[in-house]
Amino acid sequence: MKPCKTPQFVRALLAAGVLAGCAADAPAQTTEFKSQHHAYRVVPVVSGLEFPWGLAFLPGGDMLVTERPGRLRLVRGGKLQPDPIQGVPAVWAQGQGGLLDVALHPNFASNRLVYLSYSKPGEQGATTAVIRGRLDGNRLADVREIIEMSAWGRNRVHFGSRMVFDRQGYLYVTVGERGEMQRAQDLSDHAGGVLRLHDDGRVPADNPFVGRQGVEPEIWTYGNRSPQGLAVHPVTGEIWEAEHGPRGGDELNLIKPGANYGWPVITYGINYNGRPISDITEKAGMEQPVHYWVPSIATSGLAIYNGDKFTNWRGDFFVGGLAGMQLARVRVKDGKSVESEKLLDGFGQRIRDVRVGPDGLLYLLTDAATGAIVRLEPTGTR
Repeated sequence: MKPCKTPQFVRALLAAGVLAGCAADAPAQTTEFKSQHHAYRVVPVVSGLEFPWGLAFLPGGDMLVTERPGRLRLVRGGKLQPDPIQGVPAVWAQGQGGLLDVALHPNFASNRLVYLSYSKPGEQGATTAVIRGRLDGNRLADVREIIEMSAWGRNRVHFGSRMVFDRQGYLYVTVGERGEMQRAQDLSDHAGGVLRLHDDGRVPADNPFVGRQGVEPEIWTYGNRSPQGLAVHPVTGEIWEAEHGPRGGDELNLIKPGANYGWPVITYGINYNGRPISDITEKAGMEQPVHYWVPSIATSGLAIYNGDKFTNWRGDFFVGGLAGMQLARVRVKDGKSVESEKLLDGFGQRIRDVRVGPDGLLYLLTDAATGAIVRLEPTGTR
């Protein structure tokens, strides 16, 4: 048998004992990962993606995937289509910047509207922006920008940016504090918070800071460091967010209108050089995380499981870990974290995004130059 070139994510599966052979579509073997409530396996879906960042399921099960260098890709019938979708704006693909999240309008089936968040280049460096366009075959038509955030800077970090629509059709978008921590406490600056918009970018009249002079009216929350996970709770409709801390202090937060999540005044982390950022972890008027990680796992991507394939995980939170190379599972009861677990131990891949598929399985994006879509399939319960 001739040797073959093995994609990075397949090498990781081989190392973990999950796959035999080297083909990207090789079947899963009997070797399993174990967890507190389920045994499961990792199955490759699509390879050949360059730093995939965001994933959205189309009606019927096809997928849209963003690649951070600036491409929007279509996965049709389980196959990655060779040509990127046209109409994507130019992105500032430097450091952590580039093409970021993708979301579908709640009425996508009738209006075909797709939303993209990205790092927008300009004379002041880059900021986070959101466009929407109508998916027409292999292109986005009628593309228009719905918000350019006042988060300009030349740092190459902390752009955010996840997007979700709530049950009322409002769009939530996260933006990081651009590596300048004090900006997260400045209400005249979009940097370091969660924004709430109408689907066309207009400001909802009931946003918490509407009418306050010198305040950006789109702001829904502030004091957020680098939020790269956002999800709507499938039962309660609540908005939940996951964000990077520095060295330690990654957070899972319940998002409340007008709330201050404390960065950098309070934190469970320390600076990358080992020096303290703050000597306090709580303060009146600032929200506490529902769960936090020390040491940091570098959180990215958030899903709340509501499928029927992993029955013992229903209602649990799943958070991707970049530096932590893991999928973290957190159980929340009555607003408190009551159980947590590290999944995919030994998988050896940075997890960028986490989604619950229409088939009830968990889908992950691996963050690499040869990145991939993989899914978790149950093989039993513990």
